[in-house]
Amino acid sequence: MRFCSGRVEISGVDTAALPVITEEEKRELLRRSRAGDTAAREKMIVCNLRLVLSVIQRFANKGEDPNDLFQVGVIGLIKAIDNFDPAMNVRFATYGVALIAGELRRHLRDAASCALHVPRSTKDLAYHALRAREELQRTGAREPTVEEIASAVKATRADVATALDAIARPCSLSEPVYADGGEAICVLDQISDPESDADWVQELQFRDAVAALGAREKKILSMRYLGGHTQMQVADAIGISQAQVSRLEKSALSQIKASM
Repeated sequence: MRFCSGRVEISGVDTAALPVITEEEKRELLRRSRAGDTAAREKMIVCNLRLVLSVIQRFANKGEDPNDLFQVGVIGLIKAIDNFDPAMNVRFATYGVALIAGELRRHLRDAASCALHVPRSTKDLAYHALRAREELQRTGAREPTVEEIASAVKATRADVATALDAIARPCSLSEPVYADGGEAICVLDQISDPESDADWVQELQFRDAVAALGAREKKILSMRYLGGHTQMQVADAIGISQAQVSRLEKSALSQIKASM
C-alpha cells in the first residue's frame, strides 16, 4: 500500500480515482446485478472499493501484507454484493462492512493456524484463478475445469492446482460434512480403516448413484458442493426459484443416500 498526495494506491488501485455513488444508485445497481447485469455488478464492486479500504485499516496491525488484506476484503465485498437484498431495510455499507470484516477475520484465523508460508506469487495466482473461475462460471453456467481456468490466467494446470490448494482452508476433523435432520457426519467419520476393503465399493456405489441423477440435479450438486455457490446463486444460474433448488438438492441427496 502506498500513500501519495492524499490518495491511497493499493493492489494497483488508485482509490482517489474511484467514483462515488449515492445510496439510491447503489440499490439500483444491486437490483440490476441480481437480475444478471454483469456491468452493474462490476460497477458496484468498483464503487465500493473504498469501503474495503476503510475496513482493512482496522486490521493494519496484524502483520499481514495490506495488499493481501485488500484482495481478501474484495472477496468479502463481492459476497456482500451477491447476497444483499435491496428490499432489506438496511444500508448496503452496513451489510458490506460485516461481510468484509468476517472474510478478513477468517483469513487471519486461517493464516495463524497454517504452519506453511505461501509465497506471494502463489497467492496472486490463486486470486486470479478464483476470479477467472467466477467469470467462467457466470458465462458458461457450469463449473469450469482446471484446464479452462489455467488457460484464462495463462498458467499451467499444475501451477493453478497448486496455488488453489495452497490457499485452501484447513479442515477440522470434527467439521460436519453432511447432515440430514439427524446426527451430523464429520470428516473423522469418513476416515477409513486402511485394512478395510469396503471403501472402493462405496465409491462405486456413490458414482453409480450420482450417474443416475438427472442433468439438473447433477448441476445443482456440482455448483453447491464443488463450486461453493449458495442456493440463490444456483437458482439465478439455472433460472429457477431458490425453493426449487432446495427441493431438488434434498431429493438428489436422498437418492444418493438411499443407493449407498
